[in-house]
Amino acid sequence: MAARERLPPWHERQRLPNGREVLIRPVRPEDAEPLRAGFGLLQPEEVRQRFLHSLKELSPEMLERLTRLNPKTEFALVAAEPLPPGEALVGAVARISIDPGKQDAEFAILVSRYLDNMGLGRYLMTRLVKWARGKKVTRIYGDVFEHNHAMLSLAQSLGFERESQQDEQGLIRVSLDLSKPVAPAAAAAAAR
Repeated sequence: MAARERLPPWHERQRLPNGREVLIRPVRPEDAEPLRAGFGLLQPEEVRQRFLHSLKELSPEMLERLTRLNPKTEFALVAAEPLPPGEALVGAVARISIDPGKQDAEFAILVSRYLDNMGLGRYLMTRLVKWARGKKVTRIYGDVFEHNHAMLSLAQSLGFERESQQDEQGLIRVSLDLSKPVAPAAAAAAAR
């Protein structure tokens, strides 16, 4: 019988449908340089869908905010090569942040086109939901472009509801009420 590898909390190895293995783990400060370098590999549309505007590069301040989190109110996971932080190429990032003075939290997910359509977005979202439940968050939400059908479909399949954004043309806010009991279909999706 093979010994099972014991990983730290929130660390999981995943084999993707294409055979590639990634390590899902919390973001680390050492990930700043690989994130900066990998940013150049993203298509402008990928950047716009995640940051909701065009962006040429990640500033040192943005990298600091992305990789040095307040563990009481923020959580971020990366899907990276199974190498040490700082050396591993990062292919996906999922982040959630509790709004100051509230029990709501905003999420954002970016999956590189190289890892697109392999279930990582769904998996990372379920992990963000799990973290939020542990922090007693009552609602999570995110803003999605109306033409980002993949993200809207994913959110709907996990029980998120759509809200129109009056201020922002072309954006749809999706939200999940965590104070409600988990629906059987959403529970099954989250368990995967």
